[in-house]
Amino acid sequence: MKILNYDIGDGLPCFVTAEIGLNHNGSVELAKKLIDAASVAGANAVKFQKRVVEKVYSAEELDKPRESPWGTTNREQKAGLEFGEDQYDEIEAYCRSKNIIWYASPWDVDSVSFLEGFNIPVYKIASACVTDLELIRRIGMAGKPVIMSTGMSTVEEISRAVSVLELFTDQIALLACVSTYPAKTEDLQLRRIETIRRLWPQCEVGYSGHEVGLWTSLCAVAMGANLIERHITLDRSMYGTDQSASVEPGGIRKLVEEIRDLEKARGKGDIRLLDVEKQVWEKLRRVK
Repeated sequence: MKILNYDIGDGLPCFVTAEIGLNHNGSVELAKKLIDAASVAGANAVKFQKRVVEKVYSAEELDKPRESPWGTTNREQKAGLEFGEDQYDEIEAYCRSKNIIWYASPWDVDSVSFLEGFNIPVYKIASACVTDLELIRRIGMAGKPVIMSTGMSTVEEISRAVSVLELFTDQIALLACVSTYPAKTEDLQLRRIETIRRLWPQCEVGYSGHEVGLWTSLCAVAMGANLIERHITLDRSMYGTDQSASVEPGGIRKLVEEIRDLEKARGKGDIRLLDVEKQVWEKLRRVK
């Protein structure tokens, strides 16, 4: 699988995405600070979410009362979190200046068309959309690599989605994922990484984590995840449903550093006398 200049696969550096999602709280300036944090950390990409709220939610749902910085209904809250063309133009230019990839999860067909105007290099399918075959077909028709999270999905549902995508592309990655925010350690099901690799060997395998802490995501890489996605925030106490399941700037920097150290430490697996061992071999090996 290839995203722009990044080859993804076994033995290659893990592709790390810092998910901004809706943690920008409708502010381009906050989005830029999150992009800065991801860039400084050495993440490969940042990701947003895009939806037409009237397409994704019913009028009844949107009219329900909800207190937020934008008003007193669900509609006002959800509309307040959405960026339009001007905002994404600014985000695209800013990501380009920081030499970091950006892409998004479209939640409806119209949002795919919107994102096509920006020529993003990869599309993401959220766990909530795994069964939306109309949306998945439309994403496949864009002709780009696709990353799909698999939280709250059955084997049959994932297989149907993959079958639709394969009509258009062979560049597919499936992310092991548990859709709780934040997720408890005992619920993470990291061995799903092994299961995905076994059931869909034609796809790359990765991990999307919503847990508190970093070590489980590092374990996912050790278990074979070639892509890692973690939500990021400037402050986990900020307004927003995803903030508490996100990683602050120091955390994402530490995670990327530890992933790169793990890649250095992993080696090729061959057993032999290493050059760095020769001096000790000469000194300590009594029988040569």
